[in-house]
Amino acid sequence: MSQVQGDKWNLILDAAYELFGANGFYETKMSEIADRAGIAKGTLYLYFSSKEQLFAAMTKRDFEQFLEQIANGLQQGESLKERLSVAASHHLRYFYDRRDYTKLFFMMPNNDPEMLQEIQSFMAQYIRILADMLDDGGFTEPKLLAKSFVGILDMMKMDILFDPTFKEEDVQQRVVFATNLFMNGCMHQK
Repeated sequence: MSQVQGDKWNLILDAAYELFGANGFYETKMSEIADRAGIAKGTLYLYFSSKEQLFAAMTKRDFEQFLEQIANGLQQGESLKERLSVAASHHLRYFYDRRDYTKLFFMMPNNDPEMLQEIQSFMAQYIRILADMLDDGGFTEPKLLAKSFVGILDMMKMDILFDPTFKEEDVQQRVVFATNLFMNGCMHQK
């Protein structure tokens, strides 16, 4: 792909991200995405044959960036607790930074096989990254522990996405709480 094509491809994905995030998948028209990207609608169809294909490509790019950033961040932590804190911070800040785009997460194409495959692939990679970290920390059942940690964080993301009063300091409070809960268990919270 040439640089111009790569730039145009990214412009399209950026425009799609904004519009799908603000309006939802079903309410966003391909012509609106083309207009936002500054290209002709016909040009958009040279890159993506359907709105579903565009949504899947946009999501895949976002997932790849998420995984790359968390993998890089985990290399910075020295102790398991520091790395868990990095993972929790990355997860929750991802949603905090996108709290104005909640429709990306709740109004996506239903039953699109390509989209479902992207989600499954992302989750498998995300859990593997965390499971490897926990395995290195000497834990048994690292995959189940990784899934549990993501489950804790996913419940906390709901506050971020649905509570309009949620603030930056609330993110940090949840990061500390989730990390301590995971490291020390419920009994330590008494």
